[in-house]
Amino acid sequence: MDIPVIFEDNSLLVIDKPSGIVVNRAETNKERTVQDWRESKFPISLPRRPADNFPFPKETEREFVSRSGIVHRLDKDTSGLLVIARTPEAFENLKKQFKGREVTKKYLALVHGIVEPSSGTIKAPIERNPFNRKHFGIFPGGREAETAYKTISNFKFLISKEVLPLTYLEVSPKTGRTHQIRVHMKYINHPVVSDPIYGGRKQIKNDLSFCPRLFLHATYLKIKHPVTGKWLEFNSKLPEDLQKVLEMGL
Repeated sequence: MDIPVIFEDNSLLVIDKPSGIVVNRAETNKERTVQDWRESKFPISLPRRPADNFPFPKETEREFVSRSGIVHRLDKDTSGLLVIARTPEAFENLKKQFKGREVTKKYLALVHGIVEPSSGTIKAPIERNPFNRKHFGIFPGGREAETAYKTISNFKFLISKEVLPLTYLEVSPKTGRTHQIRVHMKYINHPVVSDPIYGGRKQIKNDLSFCPRLFLHATYLKIKHPVTGKWLEFNSKLPEDLQKVLEMGL
């Protein structure tokens, strides 16, 4: 498994996850995961400390080990930047940054239709779909979710002799709900191109004829170093497979 490491020190790793790789292990998943890769390439080694001298709760150490230091997640088909803690202390610090919404995240997405207005914020509560537990949706009483977006450019694609309008967006989730960007874009009737869950059967078939996978890429990340407190910024270019899709636009 080839996963580029774009930053590494004693406290954390920042990787550029390719599309098609699952982040966390699960009983239902038999594929090799980012978690497996992390443990084989960067084995976890915990320093021994007196039981009464832990700078963080013991459960933090257990969670750090069980998650292999992976602080947040990306969907299998989403590519881009992912942060992995190398110590329990860094894990605890980074978790607090994400929970406290101190982290800035930006994604690149190609969505259906011409998005109007060209910039805005989507606020709609997200919850697991009670009729299909693998899907999420907008439900009253769901968890607060907020996503800001702005248009980069508009495209037209000639697909099956029909002109298909699409919008290329920079998307910034302010919260971190599962499938948040995908659910929110579907909610405003601009689903992400080649989304196998929220795009619809007929639409996904047409999408895959010109876009080989979900057009969603985690392109920018800003965090505070968990030890020094210094702000760190990371960027990831749009992968070649998605760049080729844009080059097809009219």
